[in-house]
Amino acid sequence: MKIIETTREAHEHVARSRQRRVLVPTMGALHRGHLELIRIARAAAGDDGEVAVSIFVNPLQFEPGSDYAKYPRPQSVDEELCRDAGVDLIFRPFVEEMYWPDRSVQVQENALAKVLEGASRPGHFDGVCTVVTKLFHLLGPHAAVFGEKDFQQLAIIRRMVRDLNFPIEIIGAPTVREADGLACSSRNQYLSEEERAQAPVLRAALVEAAERARAAHVSAEQLLDGVRERINTNPAPRIDYVALVDAETLQPRESAEPNSLIALAVFFGKTRLIDNIRLP
Repeated sequence: MKIIETTREAHEHVARSRQRRVLVPTMGALHRGHLELIRIARAAAGDDGEVAVSIFVNPLQFEPGSDYAKYPRPQSVDEELCRDAGVDLIFRPFVEEMYWPDRSVQVQENALAKVLEGASRPGHFDGVCTVVTKLFHLLGPHAAVFGEKDFQQLAIIRRMVRDLNFPIEIIGAPTVREADGLACSSRNQYLSEEERAQAPVLRAALVEAAERARAAHVSAEQLLDGVRERINTNPAPRIDYVALVDAETLQPRESAEPNSLIALAVFFGKTRLIDNIRLP
């Protein structure tokens, strides 16, 4: 497994390589969810292809006062996980390699990024689009794998690739969950024992809503009220948002029609978790 840390090395590696390359962009602190992305990337790359994992805690994705400084960076553990998973290349740049001190250009998506996470975290997706664009240019992947847990991010990256004509296939990977249903996330480690015990209510509330939508025609208000009520049976959660949207446009829907999505963000103490479910 090769590890590179500079943009010059990235350009040189791409110039020398003729393999099919599949990228898994991450911020490190790898877990079972990331390992599934890597597995999917290996299948997409083929035996003769290359799986590249980028590890970069992107400061542009963190709003002021957020957890950028304390975001976990277990470098040696991440390396070992990648090695064991059969990763061929790790790109692990420093912030100074990725961003000039006087940088003045960013990539912005202006439709899908204004709702849900975009409404709660202004500027977050500008940071996502900017760093992913740079990674695509630096590593020249033929395909890239993103998890469906961050459904809005996946939708925005697909739109960006379409609108900017990147010759890159975007592969969505199903959410990987713990045994009790909680979506795997690097932020789960921040939860207290009590918060962790209550966090599976997010998945339970989403599954109950999907079952209710399958059984009968219900309005968005009825469906979302049910999700909120289920979550609020626990003392720890504090809801940021719960929304029913079109799975392609991310615009609000009035009822649970086909190709709908329920998305939510909920605080447990200072830890903010997101999840979603597609409706039948």
